[in-house]
Amino acid sequence: MQNPATYHVKRLYQTIPIDGNWDKTPWKKTEALNIDQFGWVEPVFRPVTQAKMLYDNTHLYVIFHVQDRFVRCQVRDYNGPVYDDSCIEFFFSPNANVPDKYFNLEINCIGTPLMRYNRVPRQDTTEIDVNDIKQIEIASSLPKKIIFQETDKPVTWTIEYKLPLSTLQKYVHIIQPEKDVVWKANFFKITSGTNTHYASWSSIQNDKPDFHLPQFFGILKFI
Repeated sequence: MQNPATYHVKRLYQTIPIDGNWDKTPWKKTEALNIDQFGWVEPVFRPVTQAKMLYDNTHLYVIFHVQDRFVRCQVRDYNGPVYDDSCIEFFFSPNANVPDKYFNLEINCIGTPLMRYNRVPRQDTTEIDVNDIKQIEIASSLPKKIIFQETDKPVTWTIEYKLPLSTLQKYVHIIQPEKDVVWKANFFKITSGTNTHYASWSSIQNDKPDFHLPQFFGILKFI
């Protein structure tokens, strides 16, 4: 078996605006991970997707950068089917002692989120309350408007968010991020339609399309 994908999450020592700017400090000094493991179908176009992550005592900070085509976005309701849109996803287990129990946070390209906590994938899940999701500060580089018709023109977009650890703690005991703490996680890019694709950071070995497989999560090591 190949070594699991590993990403080192640095501590953030300053306040940053959540504005979707991939090029601002300190993101410029933060290593990117590549969401480039395509499975199950070969898309018309392979989007180039990267993500970066930081943390402090109270929040996780995540930013995605997507060089895309065939972009569409039809979901405006919280906890709606954003995975059918041009969408990025972060699945993570905040307690390595129970790595099969995890959150999934999925956000479409205009910043509409879906979030759940999973005890058993697709069987025992809790939808995160909308009021709790609203505590997550989210910024998209695209206007917050419906994109009904796919466009095959190149579109580069970003999603950035600031996720309170206190929101997670309402649903499960988490291991507080600090030096040498390890979480399990995976990062994804997905959409349906003309350019249906399933891309992950940590490779998934499964016969059918499915991101809800924590046994294939990679490693987040806080430093």
